[in-house]
Amino acid sequence: MLNKKTIKDLDVKGKRVLVRCDFNVPMDEELNITDDRRIRSSLPTINYLIENNAKVILMSHLGRPKGEPNPKLSLEPVAKRLSELLNKEVIFAKDDKVVSDKVRDIVSKMEEGDVVLLENTRYRKEETKNGEDFAKELASLGDLFVNDAFGTCHRAHASNVGVANLLPSAVGFLVEKEITVMGNALENPERPFLAILGGAKVSDKIGVIENLLNKVDSIIIGGGMAYTFFKAQDYEIGTSIVEDDKLELARELMKKAEEKGVKLLLPVDIVVAAEFKNDTEFKTVPIDKIPEDMMGMDAGEESIKAFTQEIKKAKTIVWNGPMGVFEMDNFKKGTEAIAKAMAEADALTIVGGGDSASAVEKAGYAKDMTHISTGGGASLGLLEGKVLPGIAAIDDK
Repeated sequence: MLNKKTIKDLDVKGKRVLVRCDFNVPMDEELNITDDRRIRSSLPTINYLIENNAKVILMSHLGRPKGEPNPKLSLEPVAKRLSELLNKEVIFAKDDKVVSDKVRDIVSKMEEGDVVLLENTRYRKEETKNGEDFAKELASLGDLFVNDAFGTCHRAHASNVGVANLLPSAVGFLVEKEITVMGNALENPERPFLAILGGAKVSDKIGVIENLLNKVDSIIIGGGMAYTFFKAQDYEIGTSIVEDDKLELARELMKKAEEKGVKLLLPVDIVVAAEFKNDTEFKTVPIDKIPEDMMGMDAGEESIKAFTQEIKKAKTIVWNGPMGVFEMDNFKKGTEAIAKAMAEADALTIVGGGDSASAVEKAGYAKDMTHISTGGGASLGLLEGKVLPGIAAIDDK
C-alpha cells in the first residue's frame, strides 16, 4: 500500500523539518483544549525529529477562520499544551501572516532539537486554495517536509500538497500507520470481513458502499441512511430522514450485494420518536410498523442482537458512522452496542474517524479497538479506494 517515503527515509540531522500536523482540536469558550488526542497523536513524529537533532517547525490549521486572523482560533493554546506533553518549550511564532520576516528570524535562530509552531495556516485564504505563493513562503522555512496530518490528507491545501511539491518529502508515523492499517485491512483482510456503515446520508457513503461490496463478506447499514433503503423497499418511514433522489441507487446497491453474495443487514426494528429531541415520546417498533407521524432515531433491540451476532463472527471489522442520534441519551443504545460488540470481538477492529470515533471515546471503548482513525473525511476516502491528494504529493520511495 505504501510506496511513499516515510520519515525514516530522510536524513534529518541539523535540517529544518517542516511538519504538517493536525492540531484541529476542540476548545471551550475560555480557549481550554477539551480533547488533546490529535496533539498526542503527533508526538511520535515530533519526538523522533527532536531525538534525531532536527530543527522542528510545526504547522496546522484550527477551525475555519476563513482566511482572516481570529484570536479565538489561534494555535497559542496548542503551543502551551504541546510544551507540557514534550516537556520542553515550544516556541510559538505568533504572526497573523503565518510567515513573515519576524517568523523567518525566529526560525533562523533555531538550534538542533528546537520546536517552533507557526500560527493557524487558515489565517491565510490562500491555504485552502493551495495558493502557490503561500506554499513557497512556507517551504522557504524548511529543508524537508513531513506530512503527519492524516485528517487533512483528503484536501489539497498549500500546507500539505503545495509544500510537498517544493521540498523533499515523507509521511510521518501517524499517516504511515493510518494508511498501512486501513490499507492492509482492505487489501488483505482476515475473513469474514464486515463493514458497518451509519450516519445520516447515503450520498456521503455511495463510493464507500460500492468499493466495499467488492471486498467484504457482509455489510451492516444503520443510522439515518437506513431509511432511504427502507423507503426503496416501499416501507412507511414516517417523518424519518430520507434522500428521495437516492431510492433507485439504494435498490441497485441491494441488488449488487445480492449478486456478489454479500450479506446486507438493515435494522429489523427501530426506536421511533415524536420529535427530534431527547425528551420526547419514543417507542420501539418493527420496521414495517413505523407510524406516519414519527421518525426513526436509533436501532431497536432485535437489530442490536442481529448486528452483535454478525460482529462476533467477523475477523476484520471496519466501522464508519453512528447507528442513531447518539448525541441524545435516549437514542445512543444502538451506537454504543456496536462499540461494545467490537470491543469484545476477536477481530481486527478499525473505527473510521469522525462521529464513530467520538462515540467510541464517549462509551469508553477506545482502548479496546485495534485502530481509531484521526481523520473522518480522509478515512472515508481510503474506504472509497480514492487516492488522497496529501499522500499522492509525497515523494515515492
